[in-house]
Amino acid sequence: MKRLAVYCGSATPADPAYLQLARAVGRGLAERDIGIVYGGGRLGLMGAVADAALAAGGEVIGVIPQALVDAEVAHRGLTSLTVVETMHQRKQAFTDLSDGFVTLPGGTGTMDELWEALSWAQLGYHAKPVGLLNALGYYDGLVAFWDKMAEVGFLRAQHRGLLIVADELEALLARMAAAEPVRTVVAMKAAGL
Repeated sequence: MKRLAVYCGSATPADPAYLQLARAVGRGLAERDIGIVYGGGRLGLMGAVADAALAAGGEVIGVIPQALVDAEVAHRGLTSLTVVETMHQRKQAFTDLSDGFVTLPGGTGTMDELWEALSWAQLGYHAKPVGLLNALGYYDGLVAFWDKMAEVGFLRAQHRGLLIVADELEALLARMAAAEPVRTVVAMKAAGL
């Protein structure tokens, strides 16, 4: 994996552990020569990931909608910053420019990005690993929900492994690198399954 899309919040939580986590991920990816594609913001966890990666000599590509540039939240010190018109274009660029996806703590925008990456993998629009860094237990409830979807039958057994979860970056990257492509919904329907 040469470049990963990193999804995370633009907010700064009161608990400094979240900013520390973001900085550690940015630095950790740069030290492994893994470039970052992210939302192009300068605030919150997004800004912390970018700044730490840049300080460690890493490549950081931002993709940001014009409306957020106009709101003055764009990070102007990146390796490159691409301005798009819509959030859909932004997410397509994340997919086009990256070899996989890593999700850190965040809010509704982060969840939108994560779920789209998972949905697209399930359908076969990409075959890239989708990682969830469950540091600080932040995503315990989401992981339980993922398991519940499988238990009830809304998530096929062969797709359960699409969400790759770990509590630490090193373990997450190793699991993502070892991920095997799954049989997609489109392929299954074509085969009459």
